[in-house]
Amino acid sequence: MTIIPFDKRQGTIWFNGQLVQWQDAKVHVLTHGLHYGSSVFEGERAYAGKIFKSKEHTERFRTSANILDFDIPYTNEVILAAKDAVVAANGGGDQYVRPVAFRGSEMMAVAAQNNRIHVAIATWLWPSMFDPETKMKGIRLDIADYRRPDPMCAPVHAKAAGLYMICTISKHKAEKKGYADAMMLDWQGRVAECTGANIFFTKDGQIHTPIADCFLNGITRQTVIELAKKNGMSVVERRIMPDELPSMNECFIVGSAAEVTPVAEIGPYKFTPGNISRALMDAYAKEIQT
Repeated sequence: MTIIPFDKRQGTIWFNGQLVQWQDAKVHVLTHGLHYGSSVFEGERAYAGKIFKSKEHTERFRTSANILDFDIPYTNEVILAAKDAVVAANGGGDQYVRPVAFRGSEMMAVAAQNNRIHVAIATWLWPSMFDPETKMKGIRLDIADYRRPDPMCAPVHAKAAGLYMICTISKHKAEKKGYADAMMLDWQGRVAECTGANIFFTKDGQIHTPIADCFLNGITRQTVIELAKKNGMSVVERRIMPDELPSMNECFIVGSAAEVTPVAEIGPYKFTPGNISRALMDAYAKEIQT
């Protein structure tokens, strides 16, 4: 399978208020967002041409920018309409949606309060990562060396580009060892999340998930918790220590990209994807189509 580099693809991108040809959406090498990480983004999915939880993602997009001390210069209504326009211009169907906002090139120093804030929205075709039966076999996770930072040391509740540096390092290391991803601990050694997805466990029919206080309370995470409760399942948000993992029955990860994906292995710990994982996969599949 030939993978086309993202700067060589064809299509339409919304860039600073206009729909432009894909290869015309460019920034300068001395862009503040590239050098200092002053950039926020969202990861969303469109199903059959309709973006799932678009409003919630747009609100988080703005909140992330505010945490990084800049304002997105377009209203939420403009961004919502722009996302829909790009999905339509790129053919509808099942797409991944990537809004991004970043400081421009007016100043190149740590302080850049007068830099222009650029906003772009790109979409591309991206079906579900796995079919349901393949998913139910469960993926394998490594345990990352890097940890999610102390909330006093980083803007952990922003979907900020700079926070993903340790995620890329951790995922690369996991993939080199044959794993699909890595589970990260938090700054105190407790179970946190994966490099781009939240994590859940089951024990004796009850669902357990880490408290999202030093990592993103993902929109998919919130959706899955709502679906579980709607289907009569008990969900406990609490501190989970690694030494508890041998007592857990099922494990699954959730995110816009991963959707709901069961886990069969985390380092030395084994899990058996079962009825709860299947039920939430099915419930989420129905939810995204409504």
